[in-house]
Amino acid sequence: MVILKRIRGATLIETLTASVLIIIVFMIASLSFNNIFNNHVKRNQSAIENRIKELEYLTIHQKIKLPYTEDFAGWDIEVVSHKNTASLTYTKEGKELIKILYLND
Repeated sequence: MVILKRIRGATLIETLTASVLIIIVFMIASLSFNNIFNNHVKRNQSAIENRIKELEYLTIHQKIKLPYTEDFAGWDIEVVSHKNTASLTYTKEGKELIKILYLND
């Protein structure tokens, strides 16, 4: 017959130390996830991309009068026509993006 050895229970200090370590690990993980989520929200540009697509459509189908300027959520948008093309420029805080559109005559 197997003789079972008696295992002593953990002391209060060991339990508190383990609890503190677990709390520290969860706190670091929480801060990391929070940082990742905030960066994702800050880089979300779907609103300006949708507005640019809408302006592209309106420009190609000649539904807006050119030259056209607009301020959309901090972005400066400008549409300027050339012979059979139009340039759609949108800028924010030094970042400038340009799209060339070919117009139907």
